Amino acid sequence: MNTAMQTSPQMAAPHDELVALVPRVDIHIFCETQETGQAIQVASGDRRMSRAHVTIQLGGIAAAVQVYQSQPTPNVLVVETHGSRDQVMAELARLAEVCQATTKVVVIGHVNDVILYRELVKAGISEYMVAPVTSVSFIEAIANLFSDPKAAPLGRIVSFVGAKGGVGSSTIAHNIGWALSQRQNIDTIITDLDLAFGTAALNFNQDGAGGIMDALAQPDRVDSTLIDRLMTKLGSKLSLLNGPSTVDRDLSIEAHSVETILNVVRYSAPLVIVDVPNMWAPWIKYTLLNSDEIIITATPELPALRNAKNLVDMLKAARPNDKPPRLILNQVGVPKRPEIPVNDFAKAIGIQPSAVIPHDPQSFGMAQGNGQMVFEVAPKSKSAEVLGDFARNLAGNQKATADVKKSSSLLAKLPLFKKK
Repeated sequence: MNTAMQTSPQMAAPHDELVALVPRVDIHIFCETQETGQAIQVASGDRRMSRAHVTIQLGGIAAAVQVYQSQPTPNVLVVETHGSRDQVMAELARLAEVCQATTKVVVIGHVNDVILYRELVKAGISEYMVAPVTSVSFIEAIANLFSDPKAAPLGRIVSFVGAKGGVGSSTIAHNIGWALSQRQNIDTIITDLDLAFGTAALNFNQDGAGGIMDALAQPDRVDSTLIDRLMTKLGSKLSLLNGPSTVDRDLSIEAHSVETILNVVRYSAPLVIVDVPNMWAPWIKYTLLNSDEIIITATPELPALRNAKNLVDMLKAARPNDKPPRLILNQVGVPKRPEIPVNDFAKAIGIQPSAVIPHDPQSFGMAQGNGQMVFEVAPKSKSAEVLGDFARNLAGNQKATADVKKSSSLLAKLPLFKKK
């Protein structure tokens, strides 16, 4: 094929829930079927594609050849074809005559043929996907075009947010982070984004002069070396990145600063626990929308119910390709306090709680006073048991990302490459 299409071929990775953000690139898609167009249309609205500019039209390779006779090709060109092996190669030969060398070409085909795949690799095609494609598999294929094979694996960002102040979201986030690192043996970073009133340093008995403000103030200088210098090591498997916890300075946070920091931090550990403050601002919304998983903590009261439902509805609508947020009901069973029954609470917001933590002021109060975790001061308490189960469940999801899952890439569908 014409060297104008010589790009670095990449084999699609097995489907993984952790998909990197697609960079700011132009992506033009020429489909032959409405089904493919609809799947890609859904993908274009996904949070991981928010920075890319996507154009979709029908016509397949023939339409692409006609369009690019009079204009330059984009960063990424996706074409669909129903042709046989020989037809596909002939069509792509015509496309190569009008395609720039810097353009990455993705072919969506309807032929599951390893010989065709090899010929496409030799011709410089970046990826071959077998139809039908799903929205998530398409996003993953595009993201993989720009991934560095030498980079560290992508870590999971799990954000904890309270439905209202005082529900214990921060305390739960810190305990879960500790359990993941100490009991599940997973390298974990706790990032406390409550810069003025954060409690991570207190809960771990550390100096509150955290360095995340330095990173937020100069996001263009943020890299793994700087983040490592700013973090506090709490053991071989746990690190803390927190704010100053003072009110003697005005704090202004931009969404792009948080984006830069989290994108660096997630390459530093398999799990990143983000303690999101109970407030509302563009950067808070950005952090939640772009997390891999969201944990909402609420107490069984009407204000928490209303706020939790608002959060759940917003997140479900804005993240159609992601799992819904999880719910933790905390401080259940406070004496003499009227409470909404757990089942009624769950029915109202449409999510069953992943954990129900009983009112346990003695265990949590002792842990907070000592700068320790509940697991350390009351390991046999019901609270520690529930939190431990939740951490194991979260760790199971993390470990599952290493498994080979179903993919629409060619090799994943061939018998030789299927998981046994």
